[in-house]
Amino acid sequence: MKTFTLAAVAAFALATGSASAADLVTKAKPMVAPEPPAWDLAFGSAIASDYVFRGVTQSNHRPSVAAYFEPRYNFSKDHQIYAGIGGASISFPNRPAAEIDVYAGYRPTFGPVAFDFGAWYYWYPGGQCFNALVPGDCTTNASVLGGLPNGNTIKANLSFWEFFAKVNWTVNDNISLGAYVWYSPSVLNSGADGVFYGGVAKYTWAAFSNGVQPYISGDVGHWDLGTTDSFYGIPATPFAAGVPLPSYTTWSAGFGWTWKVFTVDLRYTDTNLSKSDCNVFTGDHTATPTPAAVSPTNPLGNASNWCGARFVARLSADLTVNTNLK
Repeated sequence: MKTFTLAAVAAFALATGSASAADLVTKAKPMVAPEPPAWDLAFGSAIASDYVFRGVTQSNHRPSVAAYFEPRYNFSKDHQIYAGIGGASISFPNRPAAEIDVYAGYRPTFGPVAFDFGAWYYWYPGGQCFNALVPGDCTTNASVLGGLPNGNTIKANLSFWEFFAKVNWTVNDNISLGAYVWYSPSVLNSGADGVFYGGVAKYTWAAFSNGVQPYISGDVGHWDLGTTDSFYGIPATPFAAGVPLPSYTTWSAGFGWTWKVFTVDLRYTDTNLSKSDCNVFTGDHTATPTPAAVSPTNPLGNASNWCGARFVARLSADLTVNTNLK
C-alpha cells in the first residue's frame, strides 16, 4: 500500500510538473506587436509667440500660426513612407504671403533607432524684389528707389529645396538622443549652398496620474553657408560677384509637457551671430543703421536683432487617424 501511494504521488508530481513546464513555455513566447494599418494620416496645428527657425525669427518677433497635413503609408511597423504639406505665417523683407512647406520621405526603424530621410521645399509665394544697389534690377518697385527703406536687398523669390537625414536613438523610456544634417544647394534662393547639422537630447518623465507628461530638451546646430550669387553682390568691391553669408551656431533649451494630443513648449533660443552678420544673412527690413555694424559685407551698417536671444512659447496639437480618431 505504501509503495503504491509513493508511486502515485510521484506520478502526480511528474504530471503536475509537466503541465507547469508547458504553461511556462507558452507564457514565455514573445509578444508580437500587431502590424499597423497600411494607411494613416497625421495632422496638426500650432501657435507660437515667435516663429524661430534655426535661431532666426521668421515672423519679425511676432506671433505665428502653423498647420500641417501628412498622409503616411506603412509597409510594416518598421518601414514608413510619407508626404506632407504645411504652412506658417511669416514676415519676410520681400513680403511673401506665407511659408508653404511641401515634403516627403522614408522612415525606417531598427529597434530603438529610428531614421528619417527626405526632401523639403520651402515655398514663399507673392514675394517682391528690392535691390537699390543695382539700379533697374527691381523696376517694379521704383516707388521705393528699388530698395527696402533701410537700403537692404532681397529677391522676390526666396523658395528653396533642402535634403535631410535624421536619426533618433531611444536609449530608454526617459532618454532619447538625435542627430541631423540638412543640405541645400541654394539657401533662400541666394545662390549660397548650406549644410546645417547638429544634435538634440531629450529627457521625458513618466506621466502623472492626470496624463500630463513633462520633459526637458536641448539642441545645438551649426549652419555652414557659402557665397551668394551676383544679385546680392556689392558693386565696386571684392564682393561684386557675391557676398559670403556668415556661418553660425545656434542652440536652444526648453521645458514642456504633453497632455493627450497637446504639447506646450517653453524655450530659450540664441545664436552667435552679431547684429551686423544677422543683417547680412536676413536682409532684415527692420534693421537700423549703426556705426558699429559697418563691415565689408555690410557697408550700410544695418544692425538686425532677428538672430539674438529669445524666449518662445508654443502650443501645438498633433493627431493621427489610427491613434486618436478610432
